[in-house]
Parts: sequence; structure tokens; C-alpha cells
Amino acid sequence: MGRTNATYRDLLQAMESRWQEYRRALRQADQAVFDRLFEYARLHADASGVQNHQFIEIPALISMLVEQQKQIEDLEERLDHLEDDLNDRG
Repeated sequence: MGRTNATYRDLLQAMESRWQEYRRALRQADQAVFDRLFEYARLHADASGVQNHQFIEIPALISMLVEQQKQIEDLEERLDHLEDDLNDRG
């Protein structure tokens, strides 16, 4: 029988498992943030799997950054709208 290659999702799960001691050492609030970062990485598993990068950490980190950038841009847009509303009132 042939060997089965691990999927990106399998490799990401293994990476997350390797970081469990670190996670346990974090404060509880930071543990939730840590978990969210891996959720972000899972959101882009299809794209990361296509990348087929030699180091699983690279596409995982890029996926986390993409999600954080989306949040930053959303917050900036919301802030712009609030500023516009305040300027219209004044």
C-alpha cells in the first residue's frame, strides 16, 4: 500500500498540538486569543493547502495575518463612519 500524505489541516492540528504547553502557560484571556489565531489559520486551510509550503508555519501565519488585517480594515472603516457622523453633526 502507498503512503498517505498528511493534509494541511492535519499538519495544522499537529502544529497546534506542539504549542499546547505554551498555550497552557498563557493567561486565560490570552489562551482565548491564541485559540482564535488558530481558528483564523483554519479559515484559510484550502488556500494554505494549495500553497503546499515546506514549513506549515508560514501559511498558518499568513492566514492569521490576513484575518487580522481584515479586522483592522473593518475597524478603520467603522471609525471613518463614526468620524463622518460626528463631523456632520458639528
